[in-house]
Amino acid sequence: MTRGSDHGYFPPGSALRRVHRERIVGLLYGQRALAIGALDPRNFVGTRIHTRYAERPFHRLAATGKMFEEIFYGNRAEADRVLAAVRRMHSTVEGELPRRAGRVPAGTPYSAFDPELMLWTIAPAADSAVHFYELFVRELTEAERDAFWADYVRFGELFGMPASAAPGSWAEFRGYVDAKINGPDAHLTDEARFVGSAVMFEIPTQRSRWPAMRVHNVVMKASLPPKVREHYRVRFSSADAAAARAAVAAARALRPVTPRSALRGRCTRYFDDVDAAEHRILARGRTAPGSLPRLEALSAQRDA
Repeated sequence: MTRGSDHGYFPPGSALRRVHRERIVGLLYGQRALAIGALDPRNFVGTRIHTRYAERPFHRLAATGKMFEEIFYGNRAEADRVLAAVRRMHSTVEGELPRRAGRVPAGTPYSAFDPELMLWTIAPAADSAVHFYELFVRELTEAERDAFWADYVRFGELFGMPASAAPGSWAEFRGYVDAKINGPDAHLTDEARFVGSAVMFEIPTQRSRWPAMRVHNVVMKASLPPKVREHYRVRFSSADAAAARAAVAAARALRPVTPRSALRGRCTRYFDDVDAAEHRILARGRTAPGSLPRLEALSAQRDA
């Protein structure tokens, strides 16, 4: 295979690439996925204990987004370099929960290579990508959803998840996700609620972009399943619902006259913008939204 014909693991025309190439999907799915994924305390606590970026949650989110896009769109050599780096990071992510989290007792083991946790890592991302694609672009057929999920299982396999751990169809996958969200074991630690809320609603950005962020936030609120909003204590009024519907309707109405280059493609420069905005906050001696130091400072103020 020549370099020019190496389209990587997800070639043009694949269901995964078709969904993720929509920039609106790329800009929104990661935040929602992180927030929903945190409902399994093993995933959140395990990641949080071993992260190198407790002070920079948006750097971590941006870096993850860029790594995923390299796997989605890069050739195999480019994707394999990312996968090797992720495997090295994951090799240290194992341990036991230090304290009880909802119904999950202290001492419960976690590992980045646990097939169940690997599935729950990719599941919120797949669910969120389809949610925003169907919201802003068009509804997928059942066959298209099945093909998309098959691609996502392949994505999980690249990280070491056995295909046997995954539901066999989109319908089965939906049942699995709904059961996880609405089941009795779903739980947010206080830290998970703090970080997830910041990632969804406090993206570092320039002051001139604040009006756009208000639209972003109401659309993000609307995207959350009711049980997830309950866990995050997010208020969602009828006015919020109306505002979200208006925002989506406007975006869909503008699609026919929006240049293709603006609608589709990688989101690298947008991820870099958020990363740089967070860096500027730290450079001014402040703490970033969703960072562990900020949570500790707020907790100290409450306890004083």
